[in-house]
Amino acid sequence: MEALYLLIPLSICLVALAVWVFFGAAESGQFDDLEGPALRILRDDE
Repeated sequence: MEALYLLIPLSICLVALAVWVFFGAAESGQFDDLEGPALRILRDDE
């Protein structure tokens, strides 16, 4: 039972960190062009 006093705040901090990283990546434009890199592989550059 005493482990929950440590694990619950740690899990809340971990979730907050993951949300902060996700919104930071979304704000910087990381997810703007999802199809471009996938189609770039298929094009034959000559």
